[in-house]
Amino acid sequence: MFFALKGDNFNGNTYTENALKNGANYAIVDDIEFNTSSKTILVDNVLETLQKLATFHRVYLKTPIVALTGSNGKTTTKELINAVLSQKFNTTATVGNLNNHIGVPLTLLSMTKDTEIGIVEMGANHQKEIAFLCSLAKPNYGYITNFGKAHLEGFGGIEGVIKGKSEMYDFLIAHDKTIFVNANDTIQVEKTKQASTFTFGNKIKNTDVLIDFLEAKPFVFCSYNDLEIKSQLIGDYNFNNIAVAIAMGNYFKVDDSKIKIAIESYLPTNNRSQIIQKGSNKIILDAYNANPTSMRAALLNFEKQDGYKVAILGDMFELGKDAKKEHQNIADLAISLNINKVIFIGKNFYQSEVNSKKTSQFNTFNHFKKDFKLSNIEHASLLIKGSRGMALERILD
Repeated sequence: MFFALKGDNFNGNTYTENALKNGANYAIVDDIEFNTSSKTILVDNVLETLQKLATFHRVYLKTPIVALTGSNGKTTTKELINAVLSQKFNTTATVGNLNNHIGVPLTLLSMTKDTEIGIVEMGANHQKEIAFLCSLAKPNYGYITNFGKAHLEGFGGIEGVIKGKSEMYDFLIAHDKTIFVNANDTIQVEKTKQASTFTFGNKIKNTDVLIDFLEAKPFVFCSYNDLEIKSQLIGDYNFNNIAVAIAMGNYFKVDDSKIKIAIESYLPTNNRSQIIQKGSNKIILDAYNANPTSMRAALLNFEKQDGYKVAILGDMFELGKDAKKEHQNIADLAISLNINKVIFIGKNFYQSEVNSKKTSQFNTFNHFKKDFKLSNIEHASLLIKGSRGMALERILD
């Protein structure tokens, strides 16, 4: 079925004839001009129809659904949960980060009668968005990775982020569903006092599952039920992402040995905490996205690396009125850490005040590409991190 969606720069209705020629059984249109055959179905609004059909399909299948949202680590966490649960169940999970008002319906519609558990990632950059996505997916279980400084512009500050993400809690509590809670996160604990919960934690008594963080040098190493689990994910900030996947495996009675296999065999992709060897240099490519919370965590973890260290940092987007302050905070932090060289790329970092011999500032990526000689760096560890719009993975070329 072809759904003729509209965007700012396109009208899907104009592709109707092509879609039918190319094998679509039906085309759903909302412009009467294109309702031209027995294979076209005219509706008031194609997007709303897609969303309603997805919910109808979800209710019809009755598949248990795990939903997750949060400021950082959503996609990695979703991939880890899928890796663990697919050891026992036939799962269907969000592909990539198709986690918005179009992506969530597509995820729901990709589920079949053979899907035993659905895993749905939900993204948002303003209030009421998570509430709406929950009304579409009707999750049975939910988890919020964290509440960080992401999309501050749309949410209206950190309090707005907490309120917006917590709409998932509101839905799950109202429908008496189960919430997975990281007992080390005081906001999660406070927000779920009235909920049906399944808790996990590191060095905290009275949790449903105890998972011990051992180290991250650079890969996260943890233990669970007398099993040592060595992941291929770097940074202590990835521990919670691993821990909730282990906790869900425990909840859904996945064999412990299979949980270990799933975590240890998961390899990050899509520019998320990838480790790449280029000549004598080790590159930590974390260029998928960035906000003040994830940037800070990445820098603090990077400082623990041995040898000569170079951080290449790109602008963080969607910070609104906080942009100048947050970029200055990150610049100050980066300079204060035991990192040998710090390179800033983008207009916000370019405007930050940095008084250090170890820093370089470039207004644009092209400015950096033209004037900086990466070939001079050898036998070093490099961290590359910035918002998606900066596309810093281009540095690898």
